[in-house]
Amino acid sequence: MEKQEGIPRRSLSSQEYFKFRQATEKVSDALNMRLSGHLEILRPLFHPRLLLGTYIKSAVMEEVPRADKVFADLQELYASVCDKPFGLPRKLQPPLPSLVNQLEATPFQFSQGVAGAGDKPVRIISPTRWIISYRNDCPLNRLRGMISGTDPRQPEEMRQTLLSHLIMVLFLKYFPSLSHLLEDLRYQVEKKELGDLGGLPVITLKAPVETFLPPDEFILQITQLSGIAAFQEIIDPKAVENIPDSLKESLRSYLA
Repeated sequence: MEKQEGIPRRSLSSQEYFKFRQATEKVSDALNMRLSGHLEILRPLFHPRLLLGTYIKSAVMEEVPRADKVFADLQELYASVCDKPFGLPRKLQPPLPSLVNQLEATPFQFSQGVAGAGDKPVRIISPTRWIISYRNDCPLNRLRGMISGTDPRQPEEMRQTLLSHLIMVLFLKYFPSLSHLLEDLRYQVEKKELGDLGGLPVITLKAPVETFLPPDEFILQITQLSGIAAFQEIIDPKAVENIPDSLKESLRSYLA
């Protein structure tokens, strides 16, 4: 699981934690609903056929500009990640199996070493950042299970999951206006590489609400009480009041 740096640390009491925990859940639920609505509206703009044309199976098989170049880029990206740790053949054979034209947002997670927890890292879950991809039958946690051996290997499902992320990366490369649209909706768009998945590139969206983590000893206490080596980043209610106005800042630049 990917490691993450740069999240602010703050001390807090148990009373503050439970108060902020409730606020975090409410804000996270609202942000998830908002993002789901946005992705459903934007779904037609991300149809794989618009990018790959006849290189992917579709009800409408027609040529599209740059499809040859896109497929060559997809083949290169796929070949760079499919071998280790997935053990998949490097060559893609067109036409590719169709992707479900539905966009999915998965909460971004990363591993965090916590003092006192020994060699086992804690899984940190973000309430304000997501990985977006095409919906598929093998989410990233199941993909990790197939690699570790806790889930049976399903090569076709593994390949389809890799493609569901790689095609999203290429969509925003070839249609940068979609990134601009997402940014106008107040999401920070970023491409990240997941080191534990062979450097698989993914697209993340982040809402403009800042989060923080308490000190290691507090995280350790909470995870020991719950019996689950996982902890969610915390939203201070004041962070909602401090959401920046990107449009205002952009227009200010013209008046400087």
